[in-house]
Amino acid sequence: MINIITHYGHQLLIGLGWTVLSSVLALFFSLIIGSFFAIMEVVPNKTARIIGRAYVEILRNIPLLVITMFFYLVIPLYFVKINGFTAGTIGLTLYTSAFIAETIRSGIQSVDIGQMEGARSVGMTYWQAMRNIILPQAFKIVIPPLGNQFINLVKNSSVLAFVAGFDLMYQANSIASITFDTINSYFVVGIMYLIVTMPLSYYMRYLEKRVA
Repeated sequence: MINIITHYGHQLLIGLGWTVLSSVLALFFSLIIGSFFAIMEVVPNKTARIIGRAYVEILRNIPLLVITMFFYLVIPLYFVKINGFTAGTIGLTLYTSAFIAETIRSGIQSVDIGQMEGARSVGMTYWQAMRNIILPQAFKIVIPPLGNQFINLVKNSSVLAFVAGFDLMYQANSIASITFDTINSYFVVGIMYLIVTMPLSYYMRYLEKRVA
């Protein structure tokens, strides 16, 4: 293990950087997209609810690797060329957004319906009430499951290894193929994943207690 760290530490740090970058980008955009489709699932408009539900159900039930390979192989073939990192990050964003949408939807529906009725009675539009009254309460409710989704997102970023995304798993595969030291290569990478996910896990627990 020391040999792996000594000789390939720089390569692993590069992989860690790509993993963190992909995770942050996917986290940011999946939260925006997920929130949007969560709202679509609960709006009074039936067509919007159908579209929101279809988006969530389709993406939740297709494996992440399939979505990623679609963007890596099909999109460049017929539309525009994108690299493995971009394809993996897009796939990770869309896949995670479906789970976030379902999480936020449950939070919205757990807020007392009287909150919306009260906001509308004082002259707020539906969207003003949703933005200023309902969503802040919903996010407080769903902090624990959202934290789990964020941690899963970081772990799922290993899908980039299948599309040459230069992430930690990609570097581990590369090092293992050179050194034939598979056990230590993946052991070191596992520790590096823990270095990223454990602080995030503790922070989400802290945030949950602080909000409570």
